[in-house]
Amino acid sequence: MAVNKEPILKRCRYLGISPMVMGVAQESKRNPDANKRKKVSEYGVQLKEKQKLKFIYGMLEKQFRHYFELAEKMEGQAGENLITLLESRLDNVVFRMGLASTRRESRQLVSHGHFNVNGHRVDIPSYRVKPGDVIELRENSKKSEKFKQVIELTNGRIVPTWIDMDKEASSGKINRLPVKSDLDYEIEEHLIVELYSK
Repeated sequence: MAVNKEPILKRCRYLGISPMVMGVAQESKRNPDANKRKKVSEYGVQLKEKQKLKFIYGMLEKQFRHYFELAEKMEGQAGENLITLLESRLDNVVFRMGLASTRRESRQLVSHGHFNVNGHRVDIPSYRVKPGDVIELRENSKKSEKFKQVIELTNGRIVPTWIDMDKEASSGKINRLPVKSDLDYEIEEHLIVELYSK
């Protein structure tokens, strides 16, 4: 599997997103406007929005393109559908619940089988959750020192309203599908739709 090893802070600075979105508490000390070019083409702006979304959710072009094709086939606007699909991935839900400090870590924890969905072990990070699904940390994992540290580290993180979180039981129920207004970052999804429509 291909892995992006580019430093997170450097990539965040280039894409114009806060490192907090990635689960990284350290802010960049450099001037964010220092290396901005004066003029960016329309294509460049669209490409940057796509790269931003791919970077936040940690996926490569082929998988991202697949999500876009699914979003186009769904009812409603393709851009908003794309955001809903990406936000309802199991690895993202685990991150949003505060059971992992970053999305990269949540992907690894899901792959190692630390979570149940509706009582069944799921180890596929791209598994799509639905309203009514209950995601919980497995009993053996609750005793792990690693998860105690992670839960303590992410204690102040705000859980989105579309997840009904029970911190004591380390479980959460999906109330509804996420929408754009639930995001903690700015994205102009229509630019991604325009890019793929060319």
